[in-house]
Amino acid sequence: MKTVIVSTRAKALSALLKKAQRGGLILRSPEGREFILAEIDDFNREIELTRKNKKLMKLLDERGKQTKTYTAAEVRAKLGLA
Repeated sequence: MKTVIVSTRAKALSALLKKAQRGGLILRSPEGREFILAEIDDFNREIELTRKNKKLMKLLDERGKQTKTYTAAEVRAKLGLA
């Protein structure tokens, strides 16, 4: 894993880091990829709590079984945004 130093001039990223201090965040890219932003000291505890969340585990199991994916163009067309 690579460490990146965040500049104080990166206001949006600094704001996200402050939010992550209060509790982990899931960041979703425009393409739908998801990333976790959590303070390292809290990360093991966050994993433990996440694994105990039965509703979340059920949702993740269901999502993991899905085989159909959609391109961004297909989603825009389906939503009438194309």
